[in-house]
Amino acid sequence: MIDALLDPAVATAAAAVLGLLVGSFLNVVIHRLPKMLERGWAQQCAELRGEDAAPASAYNLVVPRSACPSCGHRIGALDNVPVLSWLALRGRCRGCGTRISARYPAIELLAGILAALAIWRFGPTWQGLAACALLWTLVALTFIDADTQLLPDDITLPLLWAGLAANLAGLFVPLAEAVIGAIAGYLSLWTVYWAFRLIRGKEGMGYGDFKLLAALGAWLGWKVLPGIVLLSSAVGALVGIGLIVLRRHDRAAPLPYGPYLAVAGAIALFAGPALVRLYLPGS
Repeated sequence: MIDALLDPAVATAAAAVLGLLVGSFLNVVIHRLPKMLERGWAQQCAELRGEDAAPASAYNLVVPRSACPSCGHRIGALDNVPVLSWLALRGRCRGCGTRISARYPAIELLAGILAALAIWRFGPTWQGLAACALLWTLVALTFIDADTQLLPDDITLPLLWAGLAANLAGLFVPLAEAVIGAIAGYLSLWTVYWAFRLIRGKEGMGYGDFKLLAALGAWLGWKVLPGIVLLSSAVGALVGIGLIVLRRHDRAAPLPYGPYLAVAGAIALFAGPALVRLYLPGS
């Protein structure tokens, strides 16, 4: 059994299936974590005002069970099979027929494809498993930031420490490069933030962006940071201009930067050495 799982083709297929299941959980994280944070902030504000916080029902990543927001129909196991259930239900709630967003199966597919690519690239190894974990976390951060313009500390900080822990064994880069990457990643965007604020008198990005780039530096080392920043900035500029041209975005409204950092980080994970050689020949 173990020998079969070590076969590259079998391992890649198994990773894809596992990724689909993880993608289903990521949908829960993306939807619920911001609401959990809002509840926590509201409770803290009430305590600071000396008020008794209103009692609230349990709400976390496990409780309550998933249900249709329109009719309250509980989503059973058969209706929760990644991608297949959405297709079988034709994208509608079994209880009331309300349309279910295609984003749910899209995130499941994305998590499955990324896991398969990670195992195909790094093999059924600790490095491959770590790459899967990094990519799944980036998926969650991408959609949370796109929805709420938040990059929660509950995800970015554990991701940073996990990167340093992974590189204790040198899974991706030597530990020294990882530590320098974490420091440089944070300070580089922190410097840009304060320079922009001093020049323009307003904020150009959030602190979560600093922490996400620090986490990517912890995972992939300091050498890839210029490439990640350039890639994310270029993609963000193109998307922003496109949205403004298509009049789908107010040019005065901020665009989340986290998704572009996450995409650039994923590219750097797979093509880091080639990317670094473009601006650091001989590396």
